[in-house]
Amino acid sequence: MSEANTKTQCGFVALIGAPNAGKSTLLNALVGSKVSIVSRKVQTTRALVRGIAIDGDAQMIFVDTPGIFVPRRRLDQAMVASAWGGAGDADVVALLVDARKGIDGEVEAILSGLNKLKAPVILILNKIDTVERSILLKLSADLNARLAFRETFMISALTADGVPHLKNKLAAMMPEGPWLYPEDQVSDAPLRLLAAEITREKLFERLHDELPYQSTVETESWKELPDGSARIEQTIYVAREGQKKIVLGEGGRTIKAIGQAARGEIAEAAEQKVHLFLFVKVRPNWIDDPERYREMGLEFPRA
Repeated sequence: MSEANTKTQCGFVALIGAPNAGKSTLLNALVGSKVSIVSRKVQTTRALVRGIAIDGDAQMIFVDTPGIFVPRRRLDQAMVASAWGGAGDADVVALLVDARKGIDGEVEAILSGLNKLKAPVILILNKIDTVERSILLKLSADLNARLAFRETFMISALTADGVPHLKNKLAAMMPEGPWLYPEDQVSDAPLRLLAAEITREKLFERLHDELPYQSTVETESWKELPDGSARIEQTIYVAREGQKKIVLGEGGRTIKAIGQAARGEIAEAAEQKVHLFLFVKVRPNWIDDPERYREMGLEFPRA
């Protein structure tokens, strides 16, 4: 085989956008496996989640960043800083815009920040299956008038329409270099962290209002058993005693449902049978605890 045929490419692609633009759904579609939690609620991604995909000789490390929004709490500040940090370190930055919402205040704010980045920026209009073509074309023209995007793509992350073409084009944009991960690896997140994120997703699906945002999940132990299965213990931390009762539910029904939903996905990710045990504890000031931010891979904002 000639040297030209053996050259590999490898690079980082940052997926940024407003909350609920569909970044996590797109990441999972690009990778072909679930590596980031998905929820209809906004701001579910808290830290940088990396998914790894291969197209031909190119390996792409996709970084799913938290949605960029106006921060109000300390956790919000850490999430937004993490998103911009991920964009600043990437070889390609992909701005994902919800085609149904168009250009709102959050998108406007992101556009102004993108002007400061050195990496090439591409535009991805998502959820095109819900918008008329004439509206899509006008939105594309309006956005390109505001920023000189390298390319524009129109996709539906949910149905994967346009995703293979996007993946192929991104592969061509990757710089030459050796692959950073084995061919069969789809994420750099430890299984313990991924398992905690899966359970947190189920919390978001079953609980409402502010409670999910004031909770966090940690995998306390992961023990391999002689029969090849794993015993996993996780703790759901909440801020107040009343929230603990909500997570538990009447007769423990809510936490049982969360555990059942999470168990199957964790088993699929771990490729083994799992025995999942969930506990709920009150940690009043967890949202101001630097250690919890380190657990999530976030910088603790001092100001």
